[in-house]
Formats: sequence, C-alpha cells, structure tokens
Amino acid sequence: MPQSKVLVDSNSYFRLAKSIHPLLFQTFGDEEYCLYVLPELDEELSKSPRLKNKFSWAEEPEYSQNRQHYPAVGKKQKREIETAYDYIWSHISTEAPGPSPVDARYLAYAYVLGISVVTDDQDMLAVAKIFGIKTLKTLDLMRLMVDGGHIDMTKVREIVSYWRYWRDLPSGEHNFNQHYKTLFGEESP
Repeated sequence: MPQSKVLVDSNSYFRLAKSIHPLLFQTFGDEEYCLYVLPELDEELSKSPRLKNKFSWAEEPEYSQNRQHYPAVGKKQKREIETAYDYIWSHISTEAPGPSPVDARYLAYAYVLGISVVTDDQDMLAVAKIFGIKTLKTLDLMRLMVDGGHIDMTKVREIVSYWRYWRDLPSGEHNFNQHYKTLFGEESP
C-alpha cells in the first residue's frame, strides 16, 4: 500500500516533535500515514530569534536530521504548486489576512498533492476550507496515531498536560476540551 502523506505545519510540529520522536518519516496505521514538513519550517526557525529561543531543542541534530525528508514532487507538480500558491496567497492577501506565506505554501502543497495538512491555526483552517483542502488538527493526528498503534493514551495525556502547563492549548480551552472528549472519550488532563 502506498504511503498516505500528511503535512505537519510549524505550530503542530513544535507541539509534537519533542514528545514523539522521531515524528516525521515514520509510517503508522493501516493507511501507512507518514508525516512530513516543508523546508520552509527550517527557514522560519533560522530567521526567528523567538522560535530559536522557545524551541532550542529543534536545532539539535536528531531533530534537524528528522526534518530532512520532504514530500517528493515532480517538475509538473512544482509548477502546479507555484500556481496554487499564487492563488491562495492572493486570496489571503485580499480576503483573509492572517496566514503567513509559509502557511500558504503548506496549503498549496496539500492542494496539489491531494493530502491533508495538520494545523491548529484557525485562519489557515478557514482558508483551507475555502479551497477544499483536507485538514486535521493536532488532536485529530494524535487520534490517528493512537488508532495506528504509533502512540498510546498515556503519551496523549502527557502531551496534553504539557500543552496545558505551557498554556499552549490549540483552539482555546473550551473548544479544545470538547474536541478532546469527542476524540478520546474522556475529559482532557
């Protein structure tokens, strides 16, 4: 069975990569899900002192090496991605300010490749909906990982407790708690 590629945007990557390592380029589940980031994540990290400081662990060799696997695209797909990017960025620039150029790049890849992108960014999710791009939230991804035997509920609870401690719950506390309970059938830690 071919891989089911899934793109993980920067915010979801930073929420998961330290706790689930290696996060990327590991297949799991019956659908053979395999997670990828784009090279733009490293560009964001290298250019942002705030990100470098907050996620200093991400520059350690074991994490940077894990980020070196990108979705393979041919020349035709690269052109299609550039065209999709132009349309998506034009829409963002005029109709939906919020997502960054890197967010638009993730959406363009997902659109052209017909794959899902994992994000908790509400603005990015709204643009994805307009363009019919498949999305998952970080909690949805963790549900797939549990179902695929990649992680267990102990790991999910540990990650969510960490997010709560750092006040980094995706989607605001109320929506997050509801989404967690729907997916996992228990109150969030």
